[in-house]
This record gives sequence, structure tokens and C-alpha cells, in this order.
Amino acid sequence: MNPETLRYSEQHEYAGVEGNTATCGITDYAQGSLGDITFVELPDVGKELKKGEEACAIESAKAASSVYAPVSGKIVAVNEALEDDPAPVNDDPYGDGWIFKIEMADASEAEQLMDAAAYDAIEKE
Repeated sequence: MNPETLRYSEQHEYAGVEGNTATCGITDYAQGSLGDITFVELPDVGKELKKGEEACAIESAKAASSVYAPVSGKIVAVNEALEDDPAPVNDDPYGDGWIFKIEMADASEAEQLMDAAAYDAIEKE
């Protein structure tokens, strides 16, 4: 996915919208802040989430962190390859490092997320 076409949350998750489905993961900034990802706890397929709810957790050598749903909907797919090797979250967060796909309950929520320029402009701590 092209980072320029994604939508971003203030919690450093991204949503790549295709039709009524959003492919979600953590941003390059988030993975860089966490350091080497050692474990990804994937959400359950079929789980219903509201925007901003915890979807899953990731662990790194530095810390454990929650991953939040950038949009409301139902989990329709997870990146099972991350269970055996979470390295793609660090190496290719917008490609092979995606974490889950969610069928959006309200596509307008994705439009409320930041575009790449707005995300790049926020102060990251």
C-alpha cells in the first residue's frame, strides 16, 4: 500500500480503504518507536469493534502496546503469517506487515481519519 493514500489515526494506526474493507496496521512511526516487534496478538476473525476500541496487542523488546481499530466494523481477515514471524511489522508495515482487515460499518469514519499530509504534520511524541 502507498502510505500517501492511506488514512491515519492519532494513535498511529493506518487504514487502507478498498471498497467497504479497510486493511489496518501500525504506522512506520509507531513501529520505529516500539523497536523490534517480537509478538503480534491477532484479533479474532468475526470480532466486532467500534472505532477506537482495542483490536489487538503487539509486543516489542521495549514495550507492549495496544492496536486500536481506526474504524468500526467486523474483522474479516488477519495476517496469520505474523504469528510465526512478526518482523514484517518492522520491515514493511504498509505491505506484508498489515495486521487485520475490517469490514467497515460506516465508511464515512475512514474519511474522518487524517490523510498523509495531516498525519505527517502532527507532533509525534
